Amino acid sequence: MFCQRSIKPYVSQQMLEIIYYSYFHSLISYGIMFCGHSTSSIRDFRLQKRIIRIMMGCRSRESCRKLFIKLKILPLPSVYILSLLLFVIKNKELFTTHNAIQSICTRQHLNFHQPSANLTKYQTGVYYMGLKIFNILPAYVKQESDNPKKFESFLEKFLYEN
Repeated sequence: MFCQRSIKPYVSQQMLEIIYYSYFHSLISYGIMFCGHSTSSIRDFRLQKRIIRIMMGCRSRESCRKLFIKLKILPLPSVYILSLLLFVIKNKELFTTHNAIQSICTRQHLNFHQPSANLTKYQTGVYYMGLKIFNILPAYVKQESDNPKKFESFLEKFLYEN
C-alpha cells in the first residue's frame, strides 16, 4: 500500500497495475484455496480495496465495485471462487456426478454429488466448498467444464459480471 501511494504521482496507470499484480495479487492468490474462507481474508479484502482506491485516486469511503470492473481485477472472494473451481475442474476424477449415482436424467445431471458432512472444518474445506460452489454455477458455465481454458474464461467473465 505504501509502495502504491508513494509512486503513484510518478508512474502511469499501467505501471500501477503491474505493481499490483506483481506484489499484492501474487500474495493473496498464493494458497487462497486453503485460507480464502477464513476470517483473516476479510482483512485482506479490505486491504485490496484500499489499494484499488489508491490506484484510482478515490476517497476512502467510495465504493470499489465499479473500480474493480474498470480495472478488470477480480475481488478477493472472486479469486477464491476461481481457484476453487479450477481445482474442481482439473481434478474431476476425484468427484462423482449425479449421473453416476442415479440413471435418471434430471436438472442436476451436470452437478457433482455432495457428500453429507457434519463437521464445520470439512464443510469449509477445499473439497466440500469446491463442490458446493460448482453446483451453484449456471448451466452455461458448467457445460464448458470439459475444456479447462474455456471454462476459466467463461468463469472469469461470469465473476466480473456478478
